[in-house]
Amino acid sequence: MKSVTNLKISISGVRAVVGDTLTPLLMVRFAQAFGTWTGSGTVVVGSDTRTSGEMIRHAVLSGLMSTGCQVVDVGTCPVPTVQVMVEQLGATGGVAITASHNPVEWNALKFIRDDGIFLSSYQAEELLAIYHQGEFPRVGSEALRPPRTDPTAVDVHIDKILALVDVEKIRARRFRVAIDCCNGAGAVATPQLLERLGCEVLPIHIVPNGVFPHPSEPLPENLTDLCAHVRATGADVGFAQDADADRLAIVSEEGIAIGEEYSVALCTDFVLRRTVGPVVVNVSTSMMVDEIAARYRAQVVRTAVGEVNVAVRMKREGGVIGGEGNGGVMYPPLHYGRDSLIGIALVLQSMAESGRPLSEMARALPQFVMVRKRVPIASERVPAILARVRERYAAYPLDFTDGIKILGDRWWAQVRASRTEPIIRVMVEAPTEAQAESLAAALMDEIAAA
Repeated sequence: MKSVTNLKISISGVRAVVGDTLTPLLMVRFAQAFGTWTGSGTVVVGSDTRTSGEMIRHAVLSGLMSTGCQVVDVGTCPVPTVQVMVEQLGATGGVAITASHNPVEWNALKFIRDDGIFLSSYQAEELLAIYHQGEFPRVGSEALRPPRTDPTAVDVHIDKILALVDVEKIRARRFRVAIDCCNGAGAVATPQLLERLGCEVLPIHIVPNGVFPHPSEPLPENLTDLCAHVRATGADVGFAQDADADRLAIVSEEGIAIGEEYSVALCTDFVLRRTVGPVVVNVSTSMMVDEIAARYRAQVVRTAVGEVNVAVRMKREGGVIGGEGNGGVMYPPLHYGRDSLIGIALVLQSMAESGRPLSEMARALPQFVMVRKRVPIASERVPAILARVRERYAAYPLDFTDGIKILGDRWWAQVRASRTEPIIRVMVEAPTEAQAESLAAALMDEIAAA
């Protein structure tokens, strides 16, 4: 992985700050590299709503076309929609133009292989080698294939979701659902999904203009507008998405943001009630999943952080549900990707069947408190920090799947370098807030001293 202050090239794609390290030339060259990697096949391209998206889309289309690719432009849509369309069309790959939860000045390319899953670390290294070598096929004018547009992508995605849930049972409840799409890609899909599920839609921030009214990461501190909106409208539930709509956060009918971790936990409990099988999540996902799975005698498999890591393991293990605790629900019958839209549908069906308020359903799950900290850090400092943490906590069981995870008695703490930002992440989960904050403070002191 290569990183400088405003450029991140990793398993998660290439991210940069627009007008700084993100330039049209950079995007063209990466598109040429990806076109070369796919063998000049059919490539699906979609983007979120960021104001820089149109500039980048033209650069990407130019790069792909120059290598002989047939581009299918699905326009503005959620990232999971791009993934679904890669499989639907039998494409050789896909490019999603989005910087996910990063601030609006960032944008990025996420590269998708022919099975709708993001590139593995090995495949990402192959792509990066092609990029650095700069040896791309260059077709003549007679071989250039004009891009096709496909306006049906969102409809295809929603149709596939509706085929997997009990639509009539959800419609019968006539839920009043508040949504906050942060003016991102969810705005073009989520209201339509909810309307087809018979819900009364109570939206805020659904203008797909890429002007984020608050930070797009769906953390509780960023959902104050939605919480107030749920209380003011008397909604049954509130759903929030990040800019590319792959992550889901939930607000209860009490107007309380219950935390991203509950998205995967609620869906896990719902699915395991029907189909007992492996649950696959990353090492940073809440212990709620372990205790829920234990109720159904289901196995939990943990992977390194990163959607592709979970997806590949899910395929191998025959996982029935899983994802990442940051709100990334992954439901294999739909596709192997984080998808806020299927998360919404599964939660609504669970609510419809239980007849209980969302707040009561959340309180019935195992209760833990998770604390997250982030420290801006230069990449060259990371090894020294991890070595210090490893030495300090050597008396505890340690998990090195991703960074260092310290395993305690119904608590854990993790220190790892982000793949998408120049930061160190500190995550702690414990039964009480006081215990979690104390453990996090101790880790922050070790980082500062390294």
